[in-house]
Amino acid sequence: MLIVYEHPLSPYAQKVKISLREKGIDFETRLPAGIGTGSTSDDFMTGNPRGEVPFLRDGDAAIFDSTIILEYIEDKWPTPPMLPDTPLDRARVRLIEDVMDCHYEPINWGLGELNSFKRATGALADRITARAGEQVAGLHQWLERELGDRDWFNGGTFGWGDLSVVPYINGSAGFGFTPPKGSKLEAWHKRAMDRTSVSTSAQEAVDSVSGMQDVSGAVEAGLFKREYRDHRLEWMIKSGGLDVVLKGLEKDNIRFTPDFS
Repeated sequence: MLIVYEHPLSPYAQKVKISLREKGIDFETRLPAGIGTGSTSDDFMTGNPRGEVPFLRDGDAAIFDSTIILEYIEDKWPTPPMLPDTPLDRARVRLIEDVMDCHYEPINWGLGELNSFKRATGALADRITARAGEQVAGLHQWLERELGDRDWFNGGTFGWGDLSVVPYINGSAGFGFTPPKGSKLEAWHKRAMDRTSVSTSAQEAVDSVSGMQDVSGAVEAGLFKREYRDHRLEWMIKSGGLDVVLKGLEKDNIRFTPDFS
């Protein structure tokens, strides 16, 4: 049985699950023990030196990084294809995925730091949230242009470009930042949510939030450490949250990518 180690809130994991569901591939999901603490179980870390989700096990194969996993899935189960036909269109949807993963993801992640993990309150939280709203609006404008007159980011059918976008649209919508009313992006989002692969993955994310009410206390106590890697660290600092990072370092409740060994 194909095993996907994940957390339902992870947009990276959602991409993988949507692809597998679109292709009709059976898989089992597992939540790594100790996820978020910086100390996860050996079975999760073996073959996964970054210690991040998603992580795919397919027999003896151990594959990490959501994009690499998507490529593996596409190579092994090519039907129905998630990538479009032409080299140019394939490059276009891969660029969309990269923008989502590197520029949209840290915004939603940062909003989670403020709302669920209470990294900042009062005026500081308000300033960072306002900046996040401006950034989301800019990404929505960019996505509107990328979509153009297409029904799907992939072109004529749902695919790689779409599954790369929808987890992030859903994520920011959860914080009140939705696509503009009457926009092509809003209409696309409604079409995407009508797909079972998307709605199932989205509902799993919603259901997982119910167990996170007390997580801010765990963060304050140093029992839960969020990973401030590359684009996330950059986003927090450039969006006005340098004090958030400094306090996290002082309290030892943030972490970075582990060293390879």
